Amino acid sequence: MVRMVIVPDEGDGGWLRAADGGPVTRVPDLAASVGEFEDAGEPRWVVADLAQVYPRLLRRGARLGRCHDVTLTESLLLGYDGRYGEPSAPAAAHARLRGLPPPPPVPEAVTGTLFDDERPPKDGAAEAVLLDEVHAGQMARLESRGRMATLAAAESAGGLIAAEMTFHGLPFSREAHDAILTGMLGSRPVKGLRPRHLQELADRVSAAFGRPVNPDSPQQILAAFKSAGMPIESTRSWVLKRLDHAAVEPLLEYKELARIWTAHGWSWADQWVSPGGDGQRLRPEYVVGGVVSGRWATDGGGALQIPKAVRGAVRADPGHLLVVADAAQLEPRVLAAMSGDAGMARAAGEIDLYEALSGTFGGKRDDAKIALLSAMYGGGSPEAMTLLAVMRQRFPAAYAYVEAAAQAGERGRLVRSWLGRTCPPASSSFKSMGAGPEASRAVRDRGRFTRNFVVQGTAAEWALALMAFLRNRLREESLGELVFFQHDEVIVHCPAERAGRVGEVIAAAGRAATELLFPGTPVRIPMHTAAVESYADAK
Repeated sequence: MVRMVIVPDEGDGGWLRAADGGPVTRVPDLAASVGEFEDAGEPRWVVADLAQVYPRLLRRGARLGRCHDVTLTESLLLGYDGRYGEPSAPAAAHARLRGLPPPPPVPEAVTGTLFDDERPPKDGAAEAVLLDEVHAGQMARLESRGRMATLAAAESAGGLIAAEMTFHGLPFSREAHDAILTGMLGSRPVKGLRPRHLQELADRVSAAFGRPVNPDSPQQILAAFKSAGMPIESTRSWVLKRLDHAAVEPLLEYKELARIWTAHGWSWADQWVSPGGDGQRLRPEYVVGGVVSGRWATDGGGALQIPKAVRGAVRADPGHLLVVADAAQLEPRVLAAMSGDAGMARAAGEIDLYEALSGTFGGKRDDAKIALLSAMYGGGSPEAMTLLAVMRQRFPAAYAYVEAAAQAGERGRLVRSWLGRTCPPASSSFKSMGAGPEASRAVRDRGRFTRNFVVQGTAAEWALALMAFLRNRLREESLGELVFFQHDEVIVHCPAERAGRVGEVIAAAGRAATELLFPGTPVRIPMHTAAVESYADAK
């Protein structure tokens, strides 16, 4: 396989270098040169930071097939070595490679001011040499760290996919969005005012207390209930639902609708929806590995928290469909595969894992679900503890796997996902804690975190592998575009006549991801798919 280092300049050109010491070549049209290499074979590109480099290439019509993201990989390697959070940029990685302290960050230029000259001129040839050296060092470190080479490849594939999903965008209808909001809230208000229905609910809250109370102010709400003889510790919904007071109903409805208005209302669409395809596109900024477990986050756009109430605005273009697919009971199935528990693995060969396990828990599916989730997340209710005892007896290997992770966390040790993503180290304050209730609580919290980390982190790795396989098959068969990803769910936008084939490809990608992570496992991770015109119709 040919490995090529790629460094863009400030315009359309850039520098290329064959990895492992080849000459650096200056090219005037970097996108065209990339396209030529892609047409000639399957190079693996070495890039400093895909989030910075790839969007520019996409806008110029270039697509990278396979890639090694130096920054993402360095972050993974630092975490493995217990150095979570240290600088992962190529310059810092290069300094560490030579046993030097990382250099200070280069200041951002302030365009159009006297400070434009603070950023030194770009030396692309030197940067290409630096990236080549860092890449070689990273590959050597990956080889000595178990399955981490697979993790780095999957994480880099995620960087490609994240940029492509932002570039293509999620099909979106501003007209449908406005109609949904108007139906829930009333027409769009003048800036600074509440929508009509929210104002009506606020007025009802004040009337219930007999004086003006701002429902957006937790302090005023707490004071109002205290004056009414109902002191409460917070304004969380589950706390409010315990109260018998006329303000509770309108306040709960207000809180729910206000969240939609502020997070996914008209202003949100103004900022994040733009023209594209045959309509509009929602273009959030995805952050690969933005959560410590490896799950993604967004740095704007709120795509990972689109409420069901507004999903009707996510609509396919005319003649197209959205193929929405999610993995069934992903994390429990991952636990079955990781632990190698024979009984649990047999159950995970069925479509409904909880139903398959229900016989162990007196024929009750909900009890099986509680037991599994408690094992993974550390549930401590009396009911959960009773069911956990049954799970410990019937599925000892699965229980022991997460229990070992919890105990390691309680001792302040590191735990790793299946491919090697490593949890952040315990804080210095945690390690210096003595005895007492506060210390005991911190120990339990750390154990719950590491117990879940090993499962959630591995589930995130499975999802990355799924998307990598899916991305390649969609491209090979010209089926459509991967336009959305959220934990265990993907959406492909495709011509309506290809939706059936897309569903088959998604299922095949799921099987390939399972085989990649857990060769020979009997565990199945089935994908539930639906071909719909609107995202709201998928559930």
